[in-house]
Amino acid sequence: LFLQNADCQIRKMLTARQLKRMLSTAMLFTPDALKAAADEPAPAPAPVPRMSATLEVIVSKIFPAGFGWQAASVVAGAQGFEADTLQFAVTTGAGDFAGVLAGHSIFSLLNAALGRGNGLGSDLVAGLWLASAAFCSGTAWQPTVNFLAGAGCSFVTTAVTCGAVTGTAFFAGLRLGRFIYKPLGLPEMDYANLCGDAMLSVSIGAATGTFVGTDISFKDNFLMPAFGVTDSMSDLEGCVRAGSSTAAGFLCMQSLQNITLPRGANWLDPVKI
Repeated sequence: LFLQNADCQIRKMLTARQLKRMLSTAMLFTPDALKAAADEPAPAPAPVPRMSATLEVIVSKIFPAGFGWQAASVVAGAQGFEADTLQFAVTTGAGDFAGVLAGHSIFSLLNAALGRGNGLGSDLVAGLWLASAAFCSGTAWQPTVNFLAGAGCSFVTTAVTCGAVTGTAFFAGLRLGRFIYKPLGLPEMDYANLCGDAMLSVSIGAATGTFVGTDISFKDNFLMPAFGVTDSMSDLEGCVRAGSSTAAGFLCMQSLQNITLPRGANWLDPVKI
């Protein structure tokens, strides 16, 4: 009798709305509800961590690549290599290689000193791999621009086409490098890193396309005020402008990828399939 009276008192104290809310809360913890919650896809991450990694890549590799290419062009000119020769193309490609390798290696050493990164050995192998791909795109850049300019293409057409050609050359270097450097511990080819390498190469293509902005021979070069390299400039200023152009192009394209691609679909995450 006592229990019955207590139950009646409790029912009087609870309104219909309160009972409904309690029942709804209880249903959230049923086995089916818990399983459905576990199966729901995780929300896409905020772009901040990706942007932080993007800036690290720009400082350690993208800016040094443009800087190194331009510095090597100064060396090639001093050696008497004309811009339409194989010697010039290979020399500037080597400058691209040296810039990426030096920038990445310094960054890896700093990370190791701070206890960060994936291990100094693995990081240095990754730097060698990326620098090798940069050699491919850096070597292809000048012949591509020469061909397009000789065909009478506009600045925009040259920049876009050059970005596509050199981005493809970079991608080929990445894929070949996975085979060459596999004995050193570089992950071998698979479909996931195929997609990741392709998306990285798109951002590299944007960088190399923007690099056309350093060429003042195009009268319609609207990037000339920011990135144009003239004979009146010091070699250092020309190298800084060249590095800034690659950094700007990469930043724009990679930021677009960072904002639009979901988790596991960006090479920075990395790609998971």
